[in-house]
Amino acid sequence: MRHRHSLFTRACLAALLVLASAPSQAGITLSSTRVIFDGNKRDASISVGNASNRAYAVQAWVNTEADDNNIAAPFIATPPLFRLDPRKEQMVRIVRTAGELPSDRESVFYFNAQEIPAASEGDENTLKVAVRTRLKLFFRPKGLESSLLEALPALRWSVVQVDGKPMLEVHNPSAFHVSFIDIKVAAGSKVNDVDAQLMVAPFASRQYRLPTENDKPEAVTFSVINDYGGYTEPRRVALSAAR
Repeated sequence: MRHRHSLFTRACLAALLVLASAPSQAGITLSSTRVIFDGNKRDASISVGNASNRAYAVQAWVNTEADDNNIAAPFIATPPLFRLDPRKEQMVRIVRTAGELPSDRESVFYFNAQEIPAASEGDENTLKVAVRTRLKLFFRPKGLESSLLEALPALRWSVVQVDGKPMLEVHNPSAFHVSFIDIKVAAGSKVNDVDAQLMVAPFASRQYRLPTENDKPEAVTFSVINDYGGYTEPRRVALSAAR
């Protein structure tokens, strides 16, 4: 029994040593948190950097919102696979291929960059993890009037009943995707955060569950992510005035 206990202890220690040697964070970084593909241009680009002291192989591709690689996306990333040495950067171009996209609204896809640590001598007992970074790619067709920021005042907020429960609803009559970073509802001095602040698509509506302690709000305050990955100033809308 003592011998088996000793073997089990040594096995646990060996496993801990392997895990301790695993990288604790992604080695590559991207130059932005989203890509805006201007339909007036032939391509868009994003810079991939390696701030670590080891080399990586990086795979880059574009896929759909469903993260389904079986559905072809009308974009390719080039180069699709490259070596990125320590403290170096690589510019990745995103090129549109064949395929029709709506001309009256934005379309959303996703850019992916996956790091693969390069093998080196003495790595036999090291756990290697391939880390993927995924961010939104917005295709903005040429000829769209207005802009994302100009579209925000047009958002229409209301409280609706769904299966007997009050829900906060936002309708987006614009041609732009609106990604919320913060939504709050207020009734008098009571202010509560709204969970699951999901993006609302062009010409679409989305509903959010209201906090149970604030199911009859008088106003909503929201902030969105702009084209550069920053946040807009909070905007307050009286729900009683919403159309």
